[in-house]
Amino acid sequence: MKQRIKNIVEINDSKASKFFAIFIQVLILISIVTFTLETTPNLEPRTYTIINIIEVFCVLVFTLEYLLRIYVTERKLKFIFSFYGIIDLLAILPFYLSFCFDLRALRALRFLRLFRVFKLVRYNRALNHFSRAIKSSREEIFLFLFITLILIYFSAVGIYYFENEAQPEHFASILDSLWWAIITLTTVGYGDVYPITAGGKIFTFFILLIGLGIVAIPTGIISSALTKSVDPHEEEK
Repeated sequence: MKQRIKNIVEINDSKASKFFAIFIQVLILISIVTFTLETTPNLEPRTYTIINIIEVFCVLVFTLEYLLRIYVTERKLKFIFSFYGIIDLLAILPFYLSFCFDLRALRALRFLRLFRVFKLVRYNRALNHFSRAIKSSREEIFLFLFITLILIYFSAVGIYYFENEAQPEHFASILDSLWWAIITLTTVGYGDVYPITAGGKIFTFFILLIGLGIVAIPTGIISSALTKSVDPHEEEK
């Protein structure tokens, strides 16, 4: 009996497993749609009732799936604290926590329902490629993020010294200058805060050049990792 359940809930080539995977994916998408519709103002009470019924049904199925996965796995604690185990728990936790907390806390709890999106990773081959790519290049990504944080701080300090006297309302401190540094290095450039001194403009020019590299580097890292993560045998299938 345990083996039969395991063959269904775990991904393999059997029809039952494929049906179960598709069924869970559909429920995830339905729960995301209802979560979005729930935020629509002035909905009729009947619509709210339907949304709640769908939510209860989805949570019950996700809870059953979570419990079945714990039941069939040999190393239960390892699954519970694994990436998928935590995601499966976070997908259902807000529903049960809502009975224990004050209703005013529900808004924060509802946000956790977005973790259901990550449940799709288990069933999607392309997303699995992406997750493997991120995992294989995590050291390079962490190094890149660390260097980026240093550059953001360096940019904030530099623009503060160039623009503080000219624009004390926008660059009152290094903390205030961090906003400019972030939107400049990410090449967003909202235009709400910008340099007016000659030194500030020249400094911004070089920071923008660095920002273009910051946008391109992670793209190259992840693209290379994605290429390496593709299993040739899997692609042939």
